[in-house]
This record gives sequence, C-alpha cells and structure tokens, in this order.
Amino acid sequence: MSRFAVLLCADDSDYVKNKYGGYYGVFVKMLAEEGEIWDMFRVANGHFPDEEQMGLYDGFVITGSCSDAHGDDVWICELVTLINKLDSLNKKILGICFGHQILARALGGKVARAVSGWDIGVRTINFSLSAKTFTNFGIPTTLSLIECHRDEVYELPSKVEVLAWSDKTTVEMFKCGDHIMGIQGHPEYTRDILLHLIDRLLQRDLIEESYAVEARANMKGMEPDREAWKELCTSFLKGRKQDMN
Repeated sequence: MSRFAVLLCADDSDYVKNKYGGYYGVFVKMLAEEGEIWDMFRVANGHFPDEEQMGLYDGFVITGSCSDAHGDDVWICELVTLINKLDSLNKKILGICFGHQILARALGGKVARAVSGWDIGVRTINFSLSAKTFTNFGIPTTLSLIECHRDEVYELPSKVEVLAWSDKTTVEMFKCGDHIMGIQGHPEYTRDILLHLIDRLLQRDLIEESYAVEARANMKGMEPDREAWKELCTSFLKGRKQDMN
C-alpha cells in the first residue's frame, strides 16, 4: 500500500479549515487515490518525521507558506536538513510555492524577494522540451496555473534543471534527478481559495487595494488548467506513465 506525507508549512485559516479541511485536505483532494495512506506533519510547528518514519513513505509533498524560504527560522533550517536526508534516500519530493523555494535552497540554490514584486492570479507557464520526458507523459507547450508569491528562485546549481518559466518568473518548475520536482505556482488552489487569500493579504496590508483589484480582474480572464496539473503532479509522485496529448 502506497503511503505519502504532506509537510504542512503554514497554519490553516479558519475559512480553508472549515471549507476544505485545511491545506492538508486541499492536497489530499488533488493527489490521493483509493488505497493510499496520506499523513500530515505540521513542520511549521516543529512536527517532523523521524529517521524511522522517513522510510515508511513513498513520497513527500511540501506545501506553501507565509514564511520566507530564505529565512532562518529554526523549523525552516530543520526542513532544509530533512530535505537533504530525503534526497540521500532518493525519496520522491514535490514542492509547491514555498515548498518549491525551500527545495531549491536545500539543493544549493538561492531564493529572494522577486524584483518584480508579487505575482497573484492565473499565469501562462511555458515548458521546456525535457519536461515532457521527465514527467513521463506528453504535456502541452503551455498550461495556465494559479500563482500567489512574492519570492522566487533566482539561482540553481548545475545539477538542477529548469523545466518551465513564465513572463514573470524565470524558474516556474525544476527537477533534480528523477525524484525531486518544484512548482512555483499552486496546482492545488481553487479560484475560491485564491480570492480568499487576496482578501487576507489586503487585510494584513501586504498588498495594495489597487493590486487586489488587478488580481481579482486577472482571475476573471483566465482559467487554470487544474486537471492537467493534477495529472502532472500525481504522475511524478507515483511514477506513472500517462499521455495527456
């Protein structure tokens, strides 16, 4: 029986907790299939799998976070250490947004505030030719993806390959070997979750009203390719060959 773990890097808002069962529930809805076991470790609260537990899992998913992947909080440094251990065990790791950034950091890359500022809305992601080979199935040249971040990966070591980019962010997706993949955007998000996040960011004075209006307008103009991203992520985590053409 396959077993996976969600490494939760953020506290759940009451809204997401009540409507979706928290971000753990959001990821399980996207990735889990019948017969699998999915567990959760609240790593942002210091709850990490120990050495024995690491071996139990076929794959790990690292979530988004309000924290900075380039920060030095105790739990963030501990997460970098965990990633290096999982890498040495050749465990499958999928990193989303903050997860993507912390993976890059652990692998020797660099993360910082994006020079161009926040990226919130639906954006077109462009794939490299090697992305089709790595993900085990034919993917379109582009896919639309929900984004919500103000940091980005801006440097990667030679062992890490960029698989996708956008007109806003140069590293939208990368791989390391055949077992690590990072995605800057949020394939797990619904439009509803993003609209709720825009309101929260506005209330916390993290974005201006004018930008919130712009981000909401962007949501009306494009539809994220959520099913395609779901197939991409599950195919990677579970090593399946699928054809999306």
